[in-house]
Formats: sequence, structure tokens, C-alpha cells
Amino acid sequence: MTYQEAYQKVEQAGQAHVLQFYDSLTETEKQELLQQIAETDFTVTAAFGQAQKPVEKGVITPLTAMQIPEIEAGRAAFEQKGVEALRAGKVGAVLLAGGMGTRLGADGPKGIYDIGLTKPVYIFECLLHNLLDVVKQADVWIHLFIMTSDKNHDTTVRFLKEHDYFGYREDYIAFFKQEMVPATDYQGRAYMESPSRISTSPNGNGGWYASMKSAGVLDIVHRAGIEWLNVFAVDNVLQRIADPCFVGAVLSTGCACGAKVVKKNAPDEKVGVMCLEDGRPGIVEYYELTEELMNTKDEAGEPAYNFGVILNYLFREKDLEEMLGKEMPLHVVEKKIPYMDETGKLVQPESPNGYKYETLALDMVHKTKSCVPYEVVREKEFAPIKNKEGVDSVETARALLQKNGAIL
Repeated sequence: MTYQEAYQKVEQAGQAHVLQFYDSLTETEKQELLQQIAETDFTVTAAFGQAQKPVEKGVITPLTAMQIPEIEAGRAAFEQKGVEALRAGKVGAVLLAGGMGTRLGADGPKGIYDIGLTKPVYIFECLLHNLLDVVKQADVWIHLFIMTSDKNHDTTVRFLKEHDYFGYREDYIAFFKQEMVPATDYQGRAYMESPSRISTSPNGNGGWYASMKSAGVLDIVHRAGIEWLNVFAVDNVLQRIADPCFVGAVLSTGCACGAKVVKKNAPDEKVGVMCLEDGRPGIVEYYELTEELMNTKDEAGEPAYNFGVILNYLFREKDLEEMLGKEMPLHVVEKKIPYMDETGKLVQPESPNGYKYETLALDMVHKTKSCVPYEVVREKEFAPIKNKEGVDSVETARALLQKNGAIL
């Protein structure tokens, strides 16, 4: 991107100030800033005024989940159908690994965090071994697309290559960077981290498919004839990926989407729950659950909103293509954003000082016409690592891994 092209892009977005120090930069810094501008979506900053608006939900009604007894009764048929789809090359996997291990006390990508006790055991290692289990079961290699971010791409690629992808075939792995968006002050003005760098953040877990398109990796999807994409988050070390039973169950129902869910361990557990919103599949976040919804019962007398999502979804690829032409809801979130002050010093604020802009995967679910919530046993498939200690921590994930026979 030339300077003139960059200026035109930021000027149209009302963000021309990001180039104010351009003439004082070295040639390398100039090129890095121009490259960052080329890769950044500035249009989102116009949404800063939405931050104070309450989230508007439609009419919420229950969505029946496919529960474990039904799954076990149909397991043989589901697995056969799933294995057939995998062997036909119709299923790919997408790992969302753009995050950093900051909350774990680490400064590298979250996926390279070592959770071992007597030997190194990395988060990426757990996930790739989980996928290798399916490769062996179906006797076929599955295309894996790994989403990184601007902050962790090089480290992630180098780490996985150095570890020989933990036994996974390199030619079935493709990396792509998540698109970045500016972080702004309360007036929608993009912050700078330095004279040559804009303060940016990833565009949210709902931006993965658009990022695949921007990076050109959808060419692999189309060339390989992949019809379904199983997208999952990096932090759940027990999850099954491209699980034949899950794939077969979704295909058997004829639904456009599948979502792995777990039965909530408490009415106020901090997980989003599956529902219907205005007759379409949706997810109500835990902080949006009213007392009325929490107390609603189904026909069996069980809580009607009792199945929490674990960010493991199976989407039909042609539906994702259609979504690209539709506007996704943009979530404006108040955050603490490091910024460069008037003296050129980087400031780490102690309280929120602006907004980050995100799209969310839950809105992608809502864009589909139908979705089957597919229950999994949480002790076998849900070991999220979000914190260093306490709930959903390294400690709890280790205990669950060991319970499932892992040697740490």
C-alpha cells in the first residue's frame, strides 16, 4: 500500500491522525505502518456511539437439545454417517488461536502454554492429539486451519513447526491471521501505541470466516470440496474436534448448524445458553438471563435454558459464504487500552479508557436457519483454561485431563 492509498483509507474513516508522525519514521517503520493500515478495518470505529445502547433481544423461547441418551442410542448410525463425510473430505476444522496467555501469566500465544507437571504438555499439543484421534478413527487426514493474530502469528507458526506439529501432517495445516480493528477512545478516535503503530485488537471470534477469506485460505476449502467447517476455541483442551458422532448427528437432523453444549452446573454458570430468538437459533449470554428465563421449566420439569455452549460449532460452508454479504452485529466493549501519550510514552491505563470492537460467533449461529444443540459429557469434553487459578483454570483442566487418562 502506498502512502497516498493509506491516507485516503484513514482519511475517509476520520482517522488521518494515525499518519501524523509518518515523516519522522525510518523507512522500515513507514513500511510497517502502511502495512498495518492495509490490514486494518477502520470502518468499525464509526460504531463507537453504540456502546451505551442496550442489547436488543427478540422473543426468547426454548430450543430442545439432542441429549446424551438420544446420542448414545443413535451413536453407531451417527458415527458411520460422520466417518463417511470425513472420508469424502467434506469436513474441515478451524482452530481459533489468536489469543495470548496474558491471564495465565504468560506473554506468548495461549496455545504454547505448558500445562505439564512432570513433562512439557502444551495446549496446542492436547488439541492436535485430540484431532489425531479422529484421524485414526476415520482413517483420513482432515484439513486444519489455524487462526492466529497480528500479535502471535510468527511465534505460533515457529512453535508448531519446531514441534513437528505434534505428529500432524504439515500439508494439511494452513495458517491465517485474524483481521484487526482499531481500539479507540470514547470519541471513536484510534489510539496509537507508538508513532509507527496503531493500537489494534482482533475483530472477535465472529470474524474467523471473513478473515479466512481475506487471507485467501478459502481457496483451499473450495479446492478440497469441504462443505462443513468445525470451528473451535484454543482454550478447551478436552474437546473432540471433527468428531464423527457430532458430524453425523448434525447431518442426520438436516440442520444447518450444530453446537456442542454441556448441561450447566448451576443456574448462574457463566456460559451462554442455546435458545430460539424470534424463531431462529440463538444464544443468550449468562448476563442476559433473567430470573424468569432461569426459572422456566421444560415438559420434563427440567430447566428449559440449561445447555451452555462451549464454542465448538459445525457450520455449513455455503451458509457462511452467504453471511459475508450480510452485516454482522458489532459489539462495542469498554476496555483498558494501552496508548501513547503526548510525550510519546506508552501508558498502561489502570481503568477502562476506550472501546474495542468485536463480532461474535454466537451471532453467526443466529444467522443460520436451524441448529441442533448436541450435548457432551462435560467431564470428558469441557476443560477450559481461562484463568491461572480457580474456576476454569490451569488447575481444573489438569485435573480433568488426568481423570481422562492423560499423563502430565
